[in-house]
Amino acid sequence: MQNVNFLEELRWRNMLQDFTPGLEEYLNSGMRAAYIGFDPTAKSLGLGNYVQIMLLTLFQKAGHKPIVVMGGATGRIGDPSGKDKERELKSYEELEENIIAQEVQFRKLLNFDHGDNRAILVNNYDFYKNMNALEFLRDVGKHITVNYMMSKESVKKRLETGISYTEFSYQLIQAFDFFCLFKEYNCAMQMGGSDQWGNITAGTEYIGKRINGSKAFALTTPLLTKADGKKFGKTEEGNIFLDPQMTSPYRFYQFWINSDDADLSKFFRYFSFRSKSEIEDLEKAFAGDPKHLKKLLAEEMTRRIHGEFAYQKAMQVSELMFNKDCTEEFLYTMDEDTFMQVKSELPLFKIDSAISNDGYAIIGLLTEWSSIFSSKSEARRAIQGNAVSINKRKLANADGTLSKSEFLLGKYLIVENGRKNKYIIELT
Repeated sequence: MQNVNFLEELRWRNMLQDFTPGLEEYLNSGMRAAYIGFDPTAKSLGLGNYVQIMLLTLFQKAGHKPIVVMGGATGRIGDPSGKDKERELKSYEELEENIIAQEVQFRKLLNFDHGDNRAILVNNYDFYKNMNALEFLRDVGKHITVNYMMSKESVKKRLETGISYTEFSYQLIQAFDFFCLFKEYNCAMQMGGSDQWGNITAGTEYIGKRINGSKAFALTTPLLTKADGKKFGKTEEGNIFLDPQMTSPYRFYQFWINSDDADLSKFFRYFSFRSKSEIEDLEKAFAGDPKHLKKLLAEEMTRRIHGEFAYQKAMQVSELMFNKDCTEEFLYTMDEDTFMQVKSELPLFKIDSAISNDGYAIIGLLTEWSSIFSSKSEARRAIQGNAVSINKRKLANADGTLSKSEFLLGKYLIVENGRKNKYIIELT
C-alpha cells in the first residue's frame, strides 16, 4: 500500500468525515507527519482506540510519518468531548502506569524502528513540565478567545449541566500540543474522531496566529457505532481491551464472531488490511454466509493483536465451547494456559478434594457439591435422557464414581447438560 493516496484510501473505507481545505495538496507533495493523541484513562488500549490506531497505520502504510502523543498532561485534565458530566480524575501514579503499559502496545502495532517514516512516540507532559501557570495564560490563553472556545460543540453541550474551568481549558492544552509538534517535528496535521474536531481546529487556529499565518490541517473519522447504536468496542460486559489479561484472546475473537451481520461491511473496511477489490470479492462470494466472513475478520484481527500462538489457543477454546464433535481426547491434550481461558468463560464450582479418598460420587458432584442440578432425581432424569456428559463422555449411570486421575490436569471436570449448559468443577 506504499505511496497510495491516503485520502482516497479513507474514502473507500468510509473512514473520512471532515478535513480542512488544502489537505489533499499538502499530502500529495511528499512525506508528511500527522499525530493523534491518546489519553491514558485505562491500563490498556481498547477496540475504540484501535479505530484511531488503524488511522495511523493506514497513514504510515501510505508512506507518511505517524506520531503517537501520549496524554501525560491532557490525561490529568480530562477531555469534555462526548461526555455529559465531569470525568473522574486519575491519580498521577495511575496515569504513569497506564502510559507505560500502553506504550508497549503501541510499539507492537506501529513501525517505530525502520524507514524514514518510522513512527514517533511523544508524551505531552514534556511540553508543560517546566511551564508555570502565568506562562501558559500569557503564551497560550491570550491567542484564543472565550467566544471561540464556547462555540465548540464539546463545550456547548456541557453549558447546561456544567463544565469546570479544568475541562473548559482542555482545548487550549490540545492546541498547544499541536503547536509544539509543529515546531519540533514539522507536524502540520492532526487526526482524530469526529468528536475531536473542535479541539483539533483550536490547534490549527492557534498555530496560524502564533507562527505568521502558518497553515495546519485537521482530519477526522466518523465515530464508529454498531448496528444497535452502542459504541464500538463496548459489550454488555464492558470494554474490549487489547491486553490479553483484561480481555482474553478467546473473548476478543468471539467479539468479531458475534458481531451483527449489519456491521460486517463497516468492520471489514475499518479494520482489514485487505484491499478494496479483495473485500468486495469476499462480500460477493459469501453474500449468503456472513459466518464465514466473520471468521475471516476474527482470524485477521486476533492474529494481528495477539499473535499466532494466542489465535491457535482461542481456536482450541472455541472448539471446546461450540463444536459438538469435540472429543474427549482433545480435552486431555489441552494445556493449562488454554484451559484457563475456558475456565474464565464457564460457571465454576469449587469443591474440597478431601471430601473423598476413594473416588468422587457422580451424583454428589452434580448436586450437593456443585448444585448443577437442584436434586438427585433431576440429575438422574437428565442422565437417563442421555443429556449429561463429563469431559465429553456421556454418562450412562448416575451411581458411578470418578477417580482423581479422570480429572483434567488433575483437578477439573467439564460438565455439560444438553448442548448449551456447560460448567466446570474444580478440586481445591
